[in-house]
Amino acid sequence: MEERYFTIGMAGHIDHGKTSLTKALTNVETDRLKEEKERGISIELGYAPLKLEPGVFVSVVDVPGHERFIRQMIAGVAGIDLVVLVVAADEGIMPQTEEHLEILQFLGVERCIVAISKIDRVDEVMLELVTDDIKERLSNTVFHEAPYVALDSLSGTGIDELKKLIGTELQTMDLRDAYGSFRLPIDQVFSVQGQGTVVRGTIYEGVVRKSTQLTVLPKGITVKARQIQVHHEEHEQARAGQRTAINLGGIERTAVKRGDVLVDSDHFLVTDTIDVALQVIGRKFAPLKQRTAVTLHVGTSEVMGKIVFFDRNELEQTPHEVLCQIRLDEQIVVRRGDRFILRRPSPVETIGGGWVIQPNGGKYRFGTETISMLRRHQQGTPKDLIMDALNKSLLLDLQGLMQQTSLGEITLKETLEEGLVSNIWLEIPRYGFSLTKTFTKIGVELLARLQQFHEDFPMRTGIGKAELIQSVSVNFPKPLLEYSLNLLVEQDEIQRYGQFVALARFSPHLPNEWRARMEQVIGTLEKDGFQAGKWEDYFIGSPLPKTEVAELTAYLLDSGQVYRLREDTIIHRTAFDQALNQLQLQTGRSFDLKQAKEILQLSRKYMIPFLDLLDELNYTRRSEDQRYWMEDKT
Repeated sequence: MEERYFTIGMAGHIDHGKTSLTKALTNVETDRLKEEKERGISIELGYAPLKLEPGVFVSVVDVPGHERFIRQMIAGVAGIDLVVLVVAADEGIMPQTEEHLEILQFLGVERCIVAISKIDRVDEVMLELVTDDIKERLSNTVFHEAPYVALDSLSGTGIDELKKLIGTELQTMDLRDAYGSFRLPIDQVFSVQGQGTVVRGTIYEGVVRKSTQLTVLPKGITVKARQIQVHHEEHEQARAGQRTAINLGGIERTAVKRGDVLVDSDHFLVTDTIDVALQVIGRKFAPLKQRTAVTLHVGTSEVMGKIVFFDRNELEQTPHEVLCQIRLDEQIVVRRGDRFILRRPSPVETIGGGWVIQPNGGKYRFGTETISMLRRHQQGTPKDLIMDALNKSLLLDLQGLMQQTSLGEITLKETLEEGLVSNIWLEIPRYGFSLTKTFTKIGVELLARLQQFHEDFPMRTGIGKAELIQSVSVNFPKPLLEYSLNLLVEQDEIQRYGQFVALARFSPHLPNEWRARMEQVIGTLEKDGFQAGKWEDYFIGSPLPKTEVAELTAYLLDSGQVYRLREDTIIHRTAFDQALNQLQLQTGRSFDLKQAKEILQLSRKYMIPFLDLLDELNYTRRSEDQRYWMEDKT
């Protein structure tokens, strides 16, 4: 049978018996601090193991009820699966009970058992009145179907019934994700002499094993799990849903604090701007103006920041969910779907709570367009979230997608596979994923850039590959451009010539504007044969711009229509071919300068450069005063 791990919380008003009830259930005194014992109130979170049926492991969190310790209460409740709401029979619903109820709902706690404590202090009539009052208060909450148990912690009345109720509720609850990346929001940090730094918290997801290398975020400090304990018992591992204490190697006590998060992978995003869906409390509160300072409680962290609205300048009591953003003074670690509480720092009061839509919020404009975008993110399926992330970042690997979407690794991989099959996105080996429509857009830009280049430089073979990529790299990552270019070559949209690329149907040609003038120059050069003059002299009196002369020269040489005989002289291919044929027909396997001169009747001015050109083009090979044909003339 699969082992099941849960954390339940004791919540309620101060002095309503939470700590006594925890002790009655677990036989553990959770008030450990001297001040707690002296004052009779819980200040820090208290934890104790609850034994139920075999295979079910439960940690009980006793959260402080006093209003001064509300932040500890939020930190403790953040990781629980079930809450036991403790209400004293002789006092009923009290202010802290009300606030705890609000916080529990904002944090997404959906299962509740109502424990009416101290029943030895009231008669049956009073107990019935208190019970009816509680039911009325819960009637409009997610806890309206919560079971009730009347008990007395000191005498033990009702304790067995409560244990049974807890077991029944837990049987139908889903387990936390033990297969994802490990995440432990830290709620306590202390030192043990001879052991070093110890952190404690409830594991939100994943599994941690002894000797594993971990990271403390947001600082990014690498540590090692030297020892793992669950309720003072050493274990080789701990998993989602368990309260655990981890002895960390490689970090000082002062370098870690409550609110930090312990992880085992790079899948978690460190951020200071989050997009959220906020639900405000159901009672009147002082309006919250645009960019008002707020305190955010998420996981075990408590961070100051400013609230930013995109559809209003002031927030008042409303039954509707508000899509907005919180810009924080410090970095935190959150994932999509994490629940939070928002409080006003002065005067201190709870404003509301909700969940994180996008952990990596951006700078958005005020208006309906931003609200529509946030709503899409809020309602998005895994596919939608991946598409939004790839729309924003264009190219993301698996780690980047996990950070941006906050999807679990299994869900992410399954969705990515589905998207590859349906061609919604493509995978670039070694780099990650990108939307197919992004490739289409890149392809259009690359083809348009090539078309423009051919129009500007029609005589060139093509543009250098590096130059083409650089010309559009301001909008797209280079790996995407490289991949797109290769894709266009495979699709016969683009052709390659060494380091140059061109449109598949393009051939270098003379520009229409100067075609007649250029053809006239080429014709004259061909007519002159080996009596060609200086190349620059052919353009005397010509209206051709110098840039066009340079382009024409390169075009003729690259296309093999002419050969450079000397630095200032080129000859037409016709003259070259005629001279080559004459030599091949009238010589044997080799010849010398004198023989060539007698055959071609060229002056030394042209003869020596021509023979050197034959060597350069590998028609001949020179050895002392002889030149040998590189292949049989036949």
